[in-house]
Amino acid sequence: QVQLVESGGGLVQAGGSLRLSCAASGSIISTDVMGWYRQPPGKQRDLVARITNEGSTNYADSAKGRFTVSRDNAKNTVYLQMNSLKPEDTGVYYCYGHVLSAIRGSLLRDDYWGQGTQVTVSS
Repeated sequence: QVQLVESGGGLVQAGGSLRLSCAASGSIISTDVMGWYRQPPGKQRDLVARITNEGSTNYADSAKGRFTVSRDNAKNTVYLQMNSLKPEDTGVYYCYGHVLSAIRGSLLRDDYWGQGTQVTVSS
């Protein structure tokens, strides 16, 4: 089985910074795309940023210029550095990974999600 575990959420004032981390573990052969999604209260989960194993990145318009996604392939870990935070950045942040793993002798490529970490930005 593959697990993704996030850390680094919390409460911060507007203009502050937070760094989220997400470590993937299990019978992992490789992680292709990893990224972060945000779900504000009462709203749908949307992409914030993602990064391929070659380092190509994509950002939501709201994240461009303020957030930076990075990864450590050797550790199967993805990070999200969030600067100049705004109250509208508040929500549960979910880590995502498209992972190739070995399960009972078979190769499986599937999507996995972390349990989510709360980020609250006060005005």
